[in-house]
Amino acid sequence: MIVGLEGKIEKKEPTLLNINVNGIIYEVFVSVNCSSKIVENKVKLHITHIIREDSQSLYGFLDPNEKKLFDTVIKINGVGPKVALAICSTFTPTSFAQIVSANDISMLKRVPGIGPKGASRILVELSGFIIDGNEDESQDIASSLEASLALESLGFKKDIISKVLKTCTSTSTSDLVREALKKLQK
Repeated sequence: MIVGLEGKIEKKEPTLLNINVNGIIYEVFVSVNCSSKIVENKVKLHITHIIREDSQSLYGFLDPNEKKLFDTVIKINGVGPKVALAICSTFTPTSFAQIVSANDISMLKRVPGIGPKGASRILVELSGFIIDGNEDESQDIASSLEASLALESLGFKKDIISKVLKTCTSTSTSDLVREALKKLQK
């Protein structure tokens, strides 16, 4: 699994980079926000490596929080890498967290590839998953979504999971799952 790349940019397009890493050139998809921040010929990116039956794709991020946002939204049913990259191109992780907390469907519909139903589904999946505190909000969203998915796989219902996670104080995924399980068993 490729988790990072450092090399020289051979080709740069608004949403695509070709990066030469010691003679091997990788095609890496990036958000418009990420692409606009790249000003030098050398680059170091955090990578999400997606392997499918018919392809392997690399998605690159300068900002680790943008990577967390991407990794979080692609876990939502109906959101693929292209839509997740469009979300990263349209919003910063902080502004996306604000849209989720405000439950703002109209802002989310501005993303190419997201209609009213898709926007509603994304907000429902992420609702109640922002934990107030000093930790970065996109990390909290990612940890809460991962904890929710883990608890769902154990057979708990979404609405009950959401209520319990709102009362939890942990910030890491594993701690959230442990704390939620203790509360669910009472």
